Amino acid sequence: MHIKDRTFVISGGASGLGLATVRDLHSHGGYVAILDLNVDNGNSVVEELGDRTAFFEVDISSPPSTATAVASLVKWIQKTGKPIAGVIPAAGVGFPGKLIDRHNEPIPLENLELVLNINLRGVLDLIRLCLPHMTITTPTQPDGERGVIIMVSSSAAYDGQPGQLAYSASKGAVRSMTLVLARDLAQHGIRAVSIAPSYFESGMTAAMSGKVRKSLEGVFEFPKRPGHGSDFARLVRHIVENPMLNGECIRLDGATRMPSRL
Repeated sequence: MHIKDRTFVISGGASGLGLATVRDLHSHGGYVAILDLNVDNGNSVVEELGDRTAFFEVDISSPPSTATAVASLVKWIQKTGKPIAGVIPAAGVGFPGKLIDRHNEPIPLENLELVLNINLRGVLDLIRLCLPHMTITTPTQPDGERGVIIMVSSSAAYDGQPGQLAYSASKGAVRSMTLVLARDLAQHGIRAVSIAPSYFESGMTAAMSGKVRKSLEGVFEFPKRPGHGSDFARLVRHIVENPMLNGECIRLDGATRMPSRL
């Protein structure tokens, strides 16, 4: 599927991997709807990129907020005449914590809900609200394709570390539902793929201590560095353009396998 003159909806698009994807798809002629909670960052991105971008404020953990944002972006694409061809729910949070702490107290339920609401329910909510506007578009030839859903899983879906229970559960769910979503949407000519990055430079990893960063660097195979946003964005672009990529979760980790302890 071609990127030029098609719209891509990206949550978490004002920073990190989402922003790298916004810039890459825009540079290849795509129209990009940026969904994010950070208004200042979102407006700055639109000011930087100019034409073919629009920002929509959203709290992806809130269904009413997501519904409002999708309604607004649909009005935008009706004006541009460029149909939704891709949805990339890239908004996510970590919020580490074990189920029971050193004082024998269970983790507050709201901590678990925060991670699950953004990383899983928010993903499903955005996809389901965008799909009716994808299934009615004219399919492209020769395969009759209408679009692609590209979700963000994580290496934690495979080898999560202590304290990552809620995060691993949410990212493991994304990995598990990829094939099911691809099968559900096959009749509409819409593909579903997920990417499982390992340690990438992002807002989430920026909060790590120097000690943790050094420990993580010790488990890299090749290349001996964290992933860059551009690495992630290039894979997104390839998935968009390659119709045979469907129903799979692709590890993007330079052969890194996280140990149980750092």
